[in-house]
Amino acid sequence: MAETKPTATVKATSVQPKKSSNAISWIAPIVCIVAGYLIWRFILGSADGFKEPSSEGGFWPKHHKPKDALHGIYEGGIIVPLLIGMLLMVIVFSIERFLTIRKALGNGSIADFIRKVQYHLANRNVDAALSECDRQRGSVGNVMKAGLRRYKEMISEGGLSTDQKVIAIQKEVEEATALELPMLQKNLVFLSTITSVGTLVALLGTVLGMIRSFAALGDSGGSSDTSALAVGISEALYNTALGIGTSAVALIMYNIFTTKIDSITYGIDESGFTLTQSFASQYK
Repeated sequence: MAETKPTATVKATSVQPKKSSNAISWIAPIVCIVAGYLIWRFILGSADGFKEPSSEGGFWPKHHKPKDALHGIYEGGIIVPLLIGMLLMVIVFSIERFLTIRKALGNGSIADFIRKVQYHLANRNVDAALSECDRQRGSVGNVMKAGLRRYKEMISEGGLSTDQKVIAIQKEVEEATALELPMLQKNLVFLSTITSVGTLVALLGTVLGMIRSFAALGDSGGSSDTSALAVGISEALYNTALGIGTSAVALIMYNIFTTKIDSITYGIDESGFTLTQSFASQYK
């Protein structure tokens, strides 16, 4: 019988899943909607801001004749608190994504970091390349560091062919990438959703305002009940303005963050290519 050679096995990945809490994803929307109502009810709907305040109080006091434009937003109706809450959500998730992505970008230029690693690998100085990853401290550095650790192991591994070693390095990079990218894209769905839903909610408020306007006109028998007609039109216009403004801010922030994520993703892809090509060319 032909003698069979034992095959070396590649150790399991050393990459550990990131521990992250997703509590903000369900707490923040609730808090923002509640805060939106409180702003609408007690700041915009303060009785001191109206010439004819309602004495009933309750969930939705029927104040009339606001003294200024700020309190006039209150007349936009019950859809306004929802729109304010969505605007607060855009602010909260924009801050959260900014801090996360800023940390993921790491220190310095990603392109410069990759060039330094390429230089060290060309000189077969893997430890210096690992030190560069520690200084970079971003997502690209984390992926590169995971790949470099397996890269260093494969240099002294005698039981695998060069192709098998390259595949092992590539697998390590892919597994590290799979743990980094979800962290970058988390909660962006709120911004993309508000971009479209904000306009639809504003349209709902606009339609309700126009219904109120025509109902007031019908109740007056066609006569010029300008007060009730103006309230209905203002409800429509305030909802339109708030919804369009909220959607515009959400769209701008979403595009900014996706552009930043694309640059990180490109750096990660270049990192994997750098490691595999370097190993294949220097350790044949």
